[in-house]
Amino acid sequence: MLYSEQKNPTYVKGAVMLYLVSTPIGNLGDISLRALETLRNVDVVVSEDTRKTGIMLKHFEIKKPQISFHEYNETKALPKLMDLLREGKSLAVVTNAGTPAISDPGFLLVRAAAAEGITVTSIPGATAVITALVLSGLPVHSFTYRGFPPRKSGARRRFFAIDQAAPHTLVFYESPYRLKAFLEDALAVYGDRLAAVANDLTKMFETVDRGRLSELITLFSNKEPRGEYSIVIAGADDKLAAVENEEEAE
Repeated sequence: MLYSEQKNPTYVKGAVMLYLVSTPIGNLGDISLRALETLRNVDVVVSEDTRKTGIMLKHFEIKKPQISFHEYNETKALPKLMDLLREGKSLAVVTNAGTPAISDPGFLLVRAAAAEGITVTSIPGATAVITALVLSGLPVHSFTYRGFPPRKSGARRRFFAIDQAAPHTLVFYESPYRLKAFLEDALAVYGDRLAAVANDLTKMFETVDRGRLSELITLFSNKEPRGEYSIVIAGADDKLAAVENEEEAE
């Protein structure tokens, strides 16, 4: 079914709207004025984790009722949220960090609201995908975001193999518990490509480790991973890697 929505993305008092509100990925100073205005004015904040969102709201002196909406209750919570929208309530969806629906709940709600003609808009802001990409030192003109890979090695290697010949820079997320195994499987599938591993983005101890996959494996064999990671890997025809190989051969 074809459907469209009105083009005014600004908060409108009393309007029935679904807002996807981007929140900081680490540094609270990265919150936008539009995000704060929206959170202060909507009827309900829909949160991936009400405790974490509660800390952020308290920091900015915002008092709003919250509804939990995460990957384990997304399908169950969806009808309740749609009922609120039908009743004329405005909702702001936020995740623990970054842009809603990017490796987090949101897609099903956006699709359901848009299908009923309810205006959906995004309040843009931080996302680890773009932050890691631009800090990686790898080509950024074309990239593929792949999110979290499967947890088991065999499935992870098959997941990687889908993009083995892709020319685009690849961006992934991974937990600290599987980072080294991730890098080892990436080396096995992609070869010893240039890559970057980013952690604590926008925070005081932000780090971006750059090098070949083999070098990063060595690094994290002697360095305990902490926190979630964004990993950027060069594409199959990365010109930067080709130049480096030529220089090494000379």
